[in-house]
Amino acid sequence: MTKPSTAINAAGREVLTEINGEQHQPFLGVGKYKPKGRKASPPIRTVIDYPQSGDKRVASIKNALELCGIRDGMTISTHHHLRNGDFVGNMVFDAAAELGVKNLRWFPSASFPIHEPIIQHLKNGVVHHIEGSMNGPLGDYCSTGKMRGTAILRSHGGRYQAVQDGEVHIDIAVISAPTADPFGNANGVRGPAACGLLGFALADSQYADHVIVVTDNLEPFPCIPWQIQGNNVDYVVEVDSIGDPTKIVSGTTQITKSPDRLLIAELAVQFALEAGLVQNGFSFQAGAGGTSLAFAIFLTDVMKKNGIKARFVRGGSTQYMTKMLEEGLTDFILDGQTFDLEGVRSMRENSAHQDTSPFTSYNYHGKGNFASMIDIAILGATEVDVNFNANVVTHSDGKLLHGIGGWQNCLFGKCVILPIPLFRDRIPVIVDEVTTLCGPGELIDVIITERGIAINPIRTDLIESLKQSSLPLRTVEELKSEAEKICGGKPAKPKLGEKTVAAIKWVDGTVIDCVKQVDY
Repeated sequence: MTKPSTAINAAGREVLTEINGEQHQPFLGVGKYKPKGRKASPPIRTVIDYPQSGDKRVASIKNALELCGIRDGMTISTHHHLRNGDFVGNMVFDAAAELGVKNLRWFPSASFPIHEPIIQHLKNGVVHHIEGSMNGPLGDYCSTGKMRGTAILRSHGGRYQAVQDGEVHIDIAVISAPTADPFGNANGVRGPAACGLLGFALADSQYADHVIVVTDNLEPFPCIPWQIQGNNVDYVVEVDSIGDPTKIVSGTTQITKSPDRLLIAELAVQFALEAGLVQNGFSFQAGAGGTSLAFAIFLTDVMKKNGIKARFVRGGSTQYMTKMLEEGLTDFILDGQTFDLEGVRSMRENSAHQDTSPFTSYNYHGKGNFASMIDIAILGATEVDVNFNANVVTHSDGKLLHGIGGWQNCLFGKCVILPIPLFRDRIPVIVDEVTTLCGPGELIDVIITERGIAINPIRTDLIESLKQSSLPLRTVEELKSEAEKICGGKPAKPKLGEKTVAAIKWVDGTVIDCVKQVDY
């Protein structure tokens, strides 16, 4: 068997230079890779081939796939706005299996435990490999080296970049739409499966050869607002249900009840306040994890107490962000993904709750994006090392169980804070070197744990502003040492094989790290 082609990238990681038969550029460093050429483009179509009535409905997903000319080796994309409540992803590959198609590349914006049935299609050859974040069983399956091809994980912005730049060509895009009309205009703010917005499907609708909209709530033309434009859509399919909207609220979108994590959130707010980051007109982004949600609640109290109003907050929106908007604590929510049903309601009712997409928010190969305008970015991590490098896709055992999401893109915020526990399940979170590199340490400014706060030494401005602070400021090495004392030593080295099962892309499309097969 031929040894795969590899190179040592600028982060010192050995990465594949050829993945699934295609060449890929190793990571050159933050801001070092500048693309050339022109954006990809979809094929030219003509109205001659579409109904003058505007009615593009066909009988089934299977029928639509046939009409799109599905064949072996194609790339099929789906999106994840319904998160763990999505039904359509499984329907698509069940239909492909019935058609006898093999070796498809699945290009989801993310997959969830509900997509576990697709493991059967990986086994029977319908799906060759997945290029998208994998949460749960699919990630576990990939980790053990069972997938025929190599997975590629990208951030939300990286996914848009890959499609726009022509790195990934989508043959057939399938878009789950909570509301649509027969022409293909669609949105996510109405219907029994309302999920808020459809921004992750934007690139798919713009660049794919064929686009199928699947809905369980068909309205007469025109469906307004149209987050997806019918002029980009080939076929519309009605089904009984596209998914369960209550499942957009997953275990990661519940406020923490842990005293330690509540303390971490309180320390993060106090840090932001004392560092001068919280002032009129500021902006912040906090994720949907339990500690991030607690941060948002504590920050709201501080803003009320001090008469501070934000110009905008970035979502994933939650009920807590919605409350901030409706209480006048922020002018706008710029929402990239709706994380609960209150967020869906707000987007439907509040004109200042604006749906966005990876193009506007995160795309690195554009004329700017929103990410670098954010004053405070609150993010999580599975591991951080002494050089402030961080990991969000694997644990210290090497198992691939999480997706990147918008995490990498948010690292370009003005102050990036990781409020993380010092250890999980008696395993230290701060390590000598992260198992998988997802974000370079030069972009991570502060680590906040229940036992102290470490500021990246390169942020001399933050260190200077907090010289007189009573906050528990410590070095990252001190925090690591304390974690090891409590847990009885460093985490055990993962048992990894030789096979590379996944590549991690940086926001510019270069390969920042690779994931090896886990050996049990």
